[in-house]
Amino acid sequence: MSEKEAYEKKLQAQLDEWNSEIDKLKAKADKAEADAQLEYYQQIDALREKQEKSNQKLDELKSASDDAWKDLKTGIDSALDSLGRSLESAKSRFK
Repeated sequence: MSEKEAYEKKLQAQLDEWNSEIDKLKAKADKAEADAQLEYYQQIDALREKQEKSNQKLDELKSASDDAWKDLKTGIDSALDSLGRSLESAKSRFK
């Protein structure tokens, strides 16, 4: 397995895990009081936007050549870091 393939698998696994966590937050939001639901849904929408950007970055990586993918790595890492921090922040608010 190439370094690029290993990186792709790692990213996909992380995105899949975070997707599951966002789904759990959505389930909690569905059960929340009406006034809290709006805030929760806004946070979930923001998470889904960041998740979509991260998925787009992963798609760019998959289509990049073996030589060019390292140039994309910094942007991908930044997008994933942002999504991860936002998810942790949202999880702490949903408690």
